[in-house]
Amino acid sequence: MAKLNYHHLYYFQTIATHGSIAKASSAIHITPQALSAQLSLLEEQLGYPLFERKGKRLVLNDIGHVTLSYAQEIFSLGDELLNSLKNHSTDFTYRFSIGVTDVIAKVFSFNFLKAIYTTDESIKLVCKETSLEVLLGELATNKLDAVLSDTSLPPYSPLRAYSHLVGKCGLSFFAHESLAKKLIDNFPQSLNGTPFFTAGEGSNQRLSVLSWFEQLNISPVIIGEFDDSILAHYFGQAGYGVFCAPTIIDKHVMEQFDVKLIGRTTDITEHYYLISPERKVKHPAVQLLLKEGKKLFEQPII
Repeated sequence: MAKLNYHHLYYFQTIATHGSIAKASSAIHITPQALSAQLSLLEEQLGYPLFERKGKRLVLNDIGHVTLSYAQEIFSLGDELLNSLKNHSTDFTYRFSIGVTDVIAKVFSFNFLKAIYTTDESIKLVCKETSLEVLLGELATNKLDAVLSDTSLPPYSPLRAYSHLVGKCGLSFFAHESLAKKLIDNFPQSLNGTPFFTAGEGSNQRLSVLSWFEQLNISPVIIGEFDDSILAHYFGQAGYGVFCAPTIIDKHVMEQFDVKLIGRTTDITEHYYLISPERKVKHPAVQLLLKEGKKLFEQPII
């Protein structure tokens, strides 16, 4: 395949952004006929159409969305290059891209990632937060350098990547003081019949907690399921029920949300992994995060 023509890619990005050739041609002052011809040349080179026509609008198809994602990243890197060279600066910014699964507590992610800024290099941290499935797809296409996850790489995954254990901890249970003081003495049996908030459906924490309750023959009243754990913290703070969080952040939870600890268990374990394309980590930023991340489990996060 011939080398990619970046003018064609730029024209494609402009059409995708404006939704039509007419609007794009007006924005960049190129005739619609010329712009249409440039788009056709790009589609011919790639071997796929990039749009579907719906009325007067051009709508990206699946290949178009993938192509636009790459185009945005390519031109973003170009902007970074220009910024780095501005005024003949020798302080080049090093880009480190990491994905974080959306179930990991923000306070843990912050304390884990802040080590990046302790290096001598000028680093731009790019962090994407979504599901593990999406993040692994971006790791496979080299859009990410690593993924921070609460689960290891799924068994038999076709992705050539490796899970490096950062650390593990138990689970802590909290409630507003008025409710917590009634539940502390006979924990965890005291949770039977108590209003309880769980993590969102399908999350490892939710499955583990409900399985633990079943083993102990405990039946809390599930009054809420939240993908965002912070929302559960606010409802717990307001006195509506009990919620849980990884023990590593329990001091932070108590101080930030003014709730009381009911009890802890190590029967449920939260794991944290850094997934990278390398079995023996050589990437300096990944090496640093693994080293400093393990230290977080030596004392609770405040």
